[in-house]
Amino acid sequence: MSSSPAKPKRLRDLKGFGPRSEEILAEVDIHSVEDFMAIDPYQLYGRLKAQVKGTGLNSIYAIIGAREDRHWQEIKQQHKTEILFKLDELGLAPK
Repeated sequence: MSSSPAKPKRLRDLKGFGPRSEEILAEVDIHSVEDFMAIDPYQLYGRLKAQVKGTGLNSIYAIIGAREDRHWQEIKQQHKTEILFKLDELGLAPK
């Protein structure tokens, strides 16, 4: 009988997240892992950028990393260019 890894129950249990991440996500009405996984990462980043002071590029890397169970720095290293292009298309790229 194989056991699969337990699903994270709280946002802080996602890779790269902690209690502060839960507080920040609550500011944009994301209160559960289900809420977090149901929203497009770029849409979530846009909401954070609009509503939470200090939201920067590392936030999109962290969002994608948490969804994929990978460290945000790995996401940044491997996918920075494509993420920046996508943010630019959506009008969310840094100026």
